[in-house]
Amino acid sequence: MVILLGLNVIYFGEDTLAGSSQIALLFAAGIAVIISFRLGFKWNEILDGAVNSISSALPAMLILLLIGSLAGTWLLSGVVPAMIYYGLKLLNPSIFLMAACVISALVSLATGSSWSTIATLGVALLGIGKTLGWGEGMIAGAIISGAYFGDKMSPLSDTTNLAPAMAGTDLFTHIRYMIFTTGPSILITIVIFTFMGFKGSGGEIQGIESVLNSLDETFNINLLLFIVPATVIFMIIRRTPAIPALAIGVLMGALFALIFQPHLFQQISGESAGLKGGYMAIMISMFGETSIATGNSAVDDLLSAGGMAGMLNTIWLILCAMFFGGIMEMNGMLACLGRRIIGMVKSTGSLVASTASTCIFFNVITADQYLSIVVPGRMYAKTYRERGLKPEVLSRTLEDSGTVTSVLIPWNTCGATQASVLGVSTFTYLPFAFFNIISPFMTVAFAYLNIKIRRISDEEEKES
Repeated sequence: MVILLGLNVIYFGEDTLAGSSQIALLFAAGIAVIISFRLGFKWNEILDGAVNSISSALPAMLILLLIGSLAGTWLLSGVVPAMIYYGLKLLNPSIFLMAACVISALVSLATGSSWSTIATLGVALLGIGKTLGWGEGMIAGAIISGAYFGDKMSPLSDTTNLAPAMAGTDLFTHIRYMIFTTGPSILITIVIFTFMGFKGSGGEIQGIESVLNSLDETFNINLLLFIVPATVIFMIIRRTPAIPALAIGVLMGALFALIFQPHLFQQISGESAGLKGGYMAIMISMFGETSIATGNSAVDDLLSAGGMAGMLNTIWLILCAMFFGGIMEMNGMLACLGRRIIGMVKSTGSLVASTASTCIFFNVITADQYLSIVVPGRMYAKTYRERGLKPEVLSRTLEDSGTVTSVLIPWNTCGATQASVLGVSTFTYLPFAFFNIISPFMTVAFAYLNIKIRRISDEEEKES
């Protein structure tokens, strides 16, 4: 798999996720099937392992389809254009990257969902940043850095709850302990983006006015449109599951399109205004390509969405990745690799470094951030206890390396999703996702320097 994916990156470049990586994963799965037969497994056992793996990713695939529809209806209704419009009025080019990171962090912290934050606020911030003259890789890196910080520290996040459950500690002990490594990581990230903002070149200020005029002339821009994203964010804060929250966001986007932007229906559907034109325009925004022409090429580049159809390539990638990962877990290959790694551990620093490496390895091999937390969590829990380390040391390491690096792997469910949602390839934003890059190094550095490493006391040992 590594050889084939490497060749794809060399030969296909940014188009590696258009199909070649999917085929590479299927070829690798085929080899894993052959080895499974040699190990004595039956085809039904192999297929069950693959199906179980794929079924675990079905909620993520449904969320992806809904995000595609959300992007389309929020574009047609004027929600995203309104966010871009008011964002351009408020955000200065020199502080934009830092502000994008901080705003994404706050929203993700409140909602507990990096995916929802990036799919809603992130899309608007990308449009604002491009208008201000920043490269899309820098903008996406700032958004992802902030969103994954908030996701990682929020008690509402699924991975933040999963990591302590695997390690054997409680949620709030886990969150408080993460502050020691996560705090410096996000502060360094904010400093970098602030420095880049003042040293880099923002957009042409004189061009912003034409963008604002084009948006104002094409859409009915008003503050009432913010009711839609505010409602979705409120539902997520209230712990409404992502699928119904996003579905309501899609329907509200369609309703607000009927109320505020009926003049755009003919442009989308090709039909005259009326029931047929409105129905077709809204349906197209949900399932297909939606592009709105304003006469300003710089603005037109911002006003397009792919609907559910635009997410199908990403879903194809997730299916292939989970098929491969499921076979590797079923036949014991992943557990075997883990045992080899544990055998090389000598010190606390090397134990934490091995755990971090294993989480990243599982993000690459299984293409799923949940498996990168669950499997290493199972593998290392006993070893941490035997070495006198409290479970929060393990849970923090799982999050510092498993959760945040998933978005850096192009074929991982997180990497593929965010690249698709933002329309920016993983390799383009990866160098600028500073928080995600710094976090695993920070947790390893703390372990080797023996900073804030909690150990089981003699009294606690006796009680257990």
